Amino acid sequence: MTELVVRVIVATVRDVLPVAVIIIGFQVLVLRQPLRNPRRVAIGLVYVVLGLALFLLGLEEALFPIGRAMAEQLTAPGFVAPSGVESGPVPHWLDYYWVYLFAFAIGFSTTLAEPALIAVAIKAREVSGGTVHVSQLRIAVALGVAVGIMLGTYRIVVGHPIHLYMVAGYLLVVVQTWFAPREIIPLAYDSGGVTTSTVTVPLVAALGLGLAETVPGRNPIVDGFGLIAFASLFPIVAVIAYAQLAAWAGRRRRRPESKGPRQRRRA
Repeated sequence: MTELVVRVIVATVRDVLPVAVIIIGFQVLVLRQPLRNPRRVAIGLVYVVLGLALFLLGLEEALFPIGRAMAEQLTAPGFVAPSGVESGPVPHWLDYYWVYLFAFAIGFSTTLAEPALIAVAIKAREVSGGTVHVSQLRIAVALGVAVGIMLGTYRIVVGHPIHLYMVAGYLLVVVQTWFAPREIIPLAYDSGGVTTSTVTVPLVAALGLGLAETVPGRNPIVDGFGLIAFASLFPIVAVIAYAQLAAWAGRRRRRPESKGPRQRRRA
Protein backbone atom coordinates (compact mmCIF):
# COMPACT_ATOMS: atom_id res chain seq x y z
CA MET A 1 0.00 0.00 0.00
CA THR A 2 2.83 2.40 0.89
CA GLU A 3 4.53 1.67 -2.42
CA LEU A 4 1.30 2.46 -4.28
CA VAL A 5 0.89 5.78 -2.45
CA VAL A 6 4.46 6.80 -3.23
CA ARG A 7 4.06 5.82 -6.87
CA VAL A 8 0.85 7.85 -7.21
CA ILE A 9 2.40 10.92 -5.54
CA VAL A 10 5.47 10.77 -7.80
CA ALA A 11 3.26 10.44 -10.89
CA THR A 12 1.12 13.37 -9.75
CA VAL A 13 4.17 15.58 -9.20
CA ARG A 14 5.38 14.70 -12.68
CA ASP A 15 2.00 15.68 -14.15
CA VAL A 16 1.54 18.91 -12.17
CA LEU A 17 5.11 20.20 -12.58
CA PRO A 18 4.77 21.30 -16.24
CA VAL A 19 1.61 23.28 -15.42
CA ALA A 20 3.32 25.03 -12.52
CA VAL A 21 6.42 25.79 -14.63
CA ILE A 22 4.32 27.31 -17.43
CA ILE A 23 2.24 29.52 -15.10
CA ILE A 24 5.18 30.73 -13.03
CA GLY A 25 7.34 31.11 -16.14
CA PHE A 26 4.78 33.36 -17.86
CA GLN A 27 4.36 35.39 -14.69
CA VAL A 28 8.09 35.99 -14.21
CA LEU A 29 9.53 35.91 -17.75
CA VAL A 30 6.70 37.21 -19.97
CA LEU A 31 4.71 39.50 -17.69
CA ARG A 32 7.89 40.34 -15.73
CA GLN A 33 5.98 40.49 -12.46
CA PRO A 34 7.05 38.78 -9.25
CA LEU A 35 4.79 36.31 -7.51
CA ARG A 36 2.69 38.22 -5.00
CA ASN A 37 2.75 35.50 -2.36
CA PRO A 38 5.30 32.77 -3.12
CA ARG A 39 4.65 31.03 0.18
CA ARG A 40 0.91 30.70 -0.53
CA VAL A 41 1.64 29.48 -4.08
CA ALA A 42 4.02 26.82 -2.76
CA ILE A 43 1.50 25.65 -0.14
CA GLY A 44 -1.21 25.60 -2.79
CA LEU A 45 0.90 23.44 -5.09
CA VAL A 46 1.47 20.99 -2.26
CA TYR A 47 -2.28 20.85 -1.64
CA VAL A 48 -2.90 20.26 -5.34
CA VAL A 49 -0.40 17.41 -5.48
CA LEU A 50 -1.73 15.75 -2.33
CA GLY A 51 -5.37 16.23 -3.35
CA LEU A 52 -4.88 14.82 -6.84
CA ALA A 53 -2.79 11.95 -5.48
CA LEU A 54 -5.45 11.01 -2.93
CA PHE A 55 -8.16 11.33 -5.57
CA LEU A 56 -6.31 9.06 -8.01
CA LEU A 57 -5.63 6.61 -5.20
CA GLY A 58 -9.33 6.60 -4.34
CA LEU A 59 -10.20 5.91 -7.96
CA GLU A 60 -7.78 3.01 -8.11
CA GLU A 61 -8.79 1.47 -4.79
CA ALA A 62 -12.53 2.24 -4.56
CA LEU A 63 -14.50 3.74 -7.46
CA PHE A 64 -13.15 1.62 -10.31
CA PRO A 65 -13.53 -1.66 -8.37
CA ILE A 66 -17.04 -0.66 -7.25
CA GLY A 67 -18.10 0.16 -10.80
CA ARG A 68 -16.77 -3.12 -12.16
CA ALA A 69 -18.22 -5.11 -9.29
CA MET A 70 -21.65 -3.56 -9.82
CA ALA A 71 -21.50 -4.33 -13.55
CA GLU A 72 -20.48 -7.94 -12.86
CA GLN A 73 -23.26 -8.43 -10.30
CA LEU A 74 -25.95 -6.81 -12.45
CA THR A 75 -25.03 -8.97 -15.45
CA ALA A 76 -24.46 -12.24 -13.56
CA PRO A 77 -26.52 -15.14 -15.00
CA GLY A 78 -28.10 -15.76 -11.61
CA PHE A 79 -29.32 -12.17 -11.35
CA VAL A 80 -30.41 -11.41 -14.91
CA ALA A 81 -34.03 -12.45 -15.30
CA PRO A 82 -34.67 -14.72 -18.31
CA SER A 83 -36.78 -13.13 -21.00
CA GLY A 84 -38.01 -16.36 -22.48
CA VAL A 85 -36.13 -15.67 -25.70
CA GLU A 86 -33.15 -17.66 -26.90
CA SER A 87 -30.59 -14.91 -27.06
CA GLY A 88 -27.63 -16.89 -28.44
CA PRO A 89 -24.36 -14.94 -28.77
CA VAL A 90 -26.20 -11.61 -28.54
CA PRO A 91 -28.15 -11.23 -25.26
CA HIS A 92 -31.71 -10.01 -25.29
CA TRP A 93 -31.66 -6.39 -24.25
CA LEU A 94 -34.73 -6.72 -22.00
CA ASP A 95 -32.79 -9.07 -19.72
CA TYR A 96 -30.65 -6.18 -18.52
CA TYR A 97 -33.31 -3.75 -17.35
CA TRP A 98 -31.63 -3.41 -13.94
CA VAL A 99 -28.46 -2.29 -15.72
CA TYR A 100 -30.37 0.48 -17.49
CA LEU A 101 -32.03 1.61 -14.25
CA PHE A 102 -28.69 1.61 -12.43
CA ALA A 103 -27.05 3.55 -15.27
CA PHE A 104 -29.83 6.16 -15.19
CA ALA A 105 -29.63 6.51 -11.40
CA ILE A 106 -25.83 6.71 -11.24
CA GLY A 107 -25.71 9.20 -14.12
CA PHE A 108 -28.30 11.47 -12.51
CA SER A 109 -26.83 11.38 -9.00
CA THR A 110 -23.18 11.81 -9.94
CA THR A 111 -23.97 14.73 -12.25
CA LEU A 112 -25.84 16.59 -9.51
CA ALA A 113 -22.71 16.24 -7.36
CA GLU A 114 -20.31 17.55 -10.04
CA PRO A 115 -18.45 20.62 -8.68
CA ALA A 116 -17.81 21.92 -12.20
CA LEU A 117 -21.53 21.87 -13.06
CA ILE A 118 -22.41 23.66 -9.82
CA ALA A 119 -19.86 26.38 -10.58
CA VAL A 120 -21.12 26.85 -14.15
CA ALA A 121 -24.76 26.97 -13.00
CA ILE A 122 -23.97 29.64 -10.40
CA LYS A 123 -22.09 31.75 -12.95
CA ALA A 124 -24.93 31.35 -15.46
CA ARG A 125 -27.41 32.64 -12.88
CA GLU A 126 -25.20 35.64 -12.09
CA VAL A 127 -24.64 36.56 -15.73
CA SER A 128 -28.29 36.06 -16.74
CA GLY A 129 -29.61 38.17 -13.89
CA GLY A 130 -31.44 35.22 -12.33
CA THR A 131 -33.28 34.04 -15.44
CA VAL A 132 -31.25 30.81 -15.41
CA HIS A 133 -32.10 28.86 -12.26
CA VAL A 134 -29.26 26.87 -10.73
CA SER A 135 -31.39 23.91 -9.64
CA GLN A 136 -33.33 23.69 -12.90
CA LEU A 137 -30.16 23.80 -14.99
CA ARG A 138 -28.51 21.12 -12.86
CA ILE A 139 -31.58 18.87 -13.07
CA ALA A 140 -31.79 19.31 -16.86
CA VAL A 141 -28.12 18.43 -17.28
CA ALA A 142 -28.42 15.48 -14.88
CA LEU A 143 -31.41 14.11 -16.79
CA GLY A 144 -29.44 14.40 -20.03
CA VAL A 145 -26.49 12.50 -18.56
CA ALA A 146 -28.79 9.85 -17.07
CA VAL A 147 -30.56 9.23 -20.38
CA GLY A 148 -27.25 9.24 -22.25
CA ILE A 149 -25.57 6.70 -19.98
CA MET A 150 -28.67 4.50 -20.01
CA LEU A 151 -28.67 4.55 -23.81
CA GLY A 152 -24.92 3.88 -23.78
CA THR A 153 -25.35 0.78 -21.64
CA TYR A 154 -28.05 -0.41 -24.04
CA ARG A 155 -25.56 0.02 -26.89
CA ILE A 156 -23.01 -2.12 -25.04
CA VAL A 157 -25.57 -4.85 -24.38
CA VAL A 158 -26.77 -5.08 -27.99
CA GLY A 159 -23.35 -4.35 -29.54
CA HIS A 160 -24.37 -1.53 -31.88
CA PRO A 161 -21.62 0.67 -33.41
CA ILE A 162 -21.21 3.85 -31.41
CA HIS A 163 -20.92 6.14 -34.43
CA LEU A 164 -24.57 5.58 -35.34
CA TYR A 165 -25.66 7.04 -32.02
CA MET A 166 -23.18 9.91 -32.16
CA VAL A 167 -24.16 10.94 -35.69
CA ALA A 168 -27.87 10.82 -34.87
CA GLY A 169 -27.34 12.68 -31.60
CA TYR A 170 -25.33 15.53 -33.08
CA LEU A 171 -27.77 15.86 -35.98
CA LEU A 172 -30.46 16.34 -33.34
CA VAL A 173 -28.28 18.98 -31.64
CA VAL A 174 -27.85 20.82 -34.96
CA VAL A 175 -31.62 20.87 -35.52
CA GLN A 176 -32.24 22.03 -31.94
CA THR A 177 -29.61 24.75 -32.27
CA TRP A 178 -31.41 26.14 -35.32
CA PHE A 179 -34.62 26.69 -33.33
CA ALA A 180 -33.27 27.29 -29.80
CA PRO A 181 -32.94 30.71 -28.11
CA ARG A 182 -29.53 32.18 -28.92
CA GLU A 183 -28.77 32.95 -25.27
CA ILE A 184 -28.84 29.31 -24.19
CA ILE A 185 -26.81 27.70 -26.99
CA PRO A 186 -23.26 28.39 -25.65
CA LEU A 187 -24.33 27.39 -22.13
CA ALA A 188 -25.86 24.17 -23.46
CA TYR A 189 -22.67 23.30 -25.34
CA ASP A 190 -20.57 23.97 -22.23
CA SER A 191 -22.91 21.80 -20.16
CA GLY A 192 -21.82 18.80 -22.16
CA GLY A 193 -18.22 19.32 -21.07
CA VAL A 194 -18.60 20.08 -17.38
CA THR A 195 -20.57 16.89 -16.76
CA THR A 196 -17.60 14.65 -17.55
CA SER A 197 -15.49 15.62 -14.58
CA THR A 198 -14.12 14.24 -11.33
CA VAL A 199 -17.21 12.49 -9.98
CA THR A 200 -18.95 11.14 -13.09
CA VAL A 201 -16.06 9.90 -15.24
CA PRO A 202 -14.56 7.28 -12.87
CA LEU A 203 -17.84 5.51 -12.17
CA VAL A 204 -19.10 5.75 -15.74
CA ALA A 205 -15.84 4.45 -17.20
CA ALA A 206 -15.74 1.59 -14.70
CA LEU A 207 -19.37 0.73 -15.45
CA GLY A 208 -18.76 0.60 -19.20
CA LEU A 209 -15.63 -1.54 -18.92
CA GLY A 210 -17.18 -3.88 -16.39
CA LEU A 211 -20.30 -4.28 -18.50
CA ALA A 212 -18.30 -5.03 -21.65
CA GLU A 213 -16.25 -7.61 -19.77
CA THR A 214 -19.28 -9.49 -18.44
CA VAL A 215 -21.83 -9.34 -21.29
CA PRO A 216 -21.22 -12.31 -23.61
CA GLY A 217 -19.75 -11.45 -26.98
CA ARG A 218 -18.54 -7.95 -26.05
CA ASN A 219 -14.99 -6.60 -26.38
CA PRO A 220 -13.87 -4.18 -23.62
CA ILE A 221 -11.74 -2.21 -26.09
CA VAL A 222 -14.46 -1.84 -28.72
CA ASP A 223 -17.56 -1.75 -26.51
CA GLY A 224 -16.31 -0.77 -23.05
CA PHE A 225 -15.45 2.83 -23.90
CA GLY A 226 -17.91 5.40 -25.19
CA LEU A 227 -20.21 5.99 -22.22
CA ILE A 228 -18.48 9.29 -21.53
CA ALA A 229 -19.30 10.41 -25.08
CA PHE A 230 -22.98 9.77 -24.34
CA ALA A 231 -22.62 11.67 -21.07
CA SER A 232 -21.23 14.65 -23.01
CA LEU A 233 -23.74 14.65 -25.87
CA PHE A 234 -27.11 14.26 -24.21
CA PRO A 235 -26.77 17.14 -21.70
CA ILE A 236 -26.59 19.46 -24.73
CA VAL A 237 -29.85 17.99 -26.00
CA ALA A 238 -31.44 18.26 -22.55
CA VAL A 239 -30.43 21.87 -21.86
CA ILE A 240 -31.56 23.09 -25.30
CA ALA A 241 -34.85 21.24 -24.85
CA TYR A 242 -35.23 22.82 -21.40
CA ALA A 243 -34.68 26.29 -22.89
CA GLN A 244 -37.13 25.63 -25.70
CA LEU A 245 -39.80 24.44 -23.27
CA ALA A 246 -39.19 27.46 -21.03
CA ALA A 247 -39.49 29.83 -24.00
CA TRP A 248 -42.68 28.11 -25.17
CA ALA A 249 -44.19 28.32 -21.66
CA GLY A 250 -43.24 32.00 -21.47
CA ARG A 251 -44.99 32.73 -24.76
CA ARG A 252 -48.12 30.97 -23.54
CA ARG A 253 -48.16 33.03 -20.34
CA ARG A 254 -47.72 36.28 -22.26
CA ARG A 255 -50.39 35.49 -24.84
CA PRO A 256 -53.45 36.29 -22.65
CA GLU A 257 -51.78 39.48 -21.40
CA SER A 258 -51.29 40.71 -24.97
CA LYS A 259 -55.06 40.73 -25.60
CA GLY A 260 -56.98 43.93 -25.14
CA PRO A 261 -59.81 44.32 -22.58
CA ARG A 262 -62.53 43.78 -25.22
CA GLN A 263 -60.79 40.63 -26.55
CA ARG A 264 -60.43 39.23 -23.05
CA ARG A 265 -64.16 39.80 -22.36
CA ARG A 266 -65.10 38.01 -25.58
CA ALA A 267 -62.80 35.10 -24.70
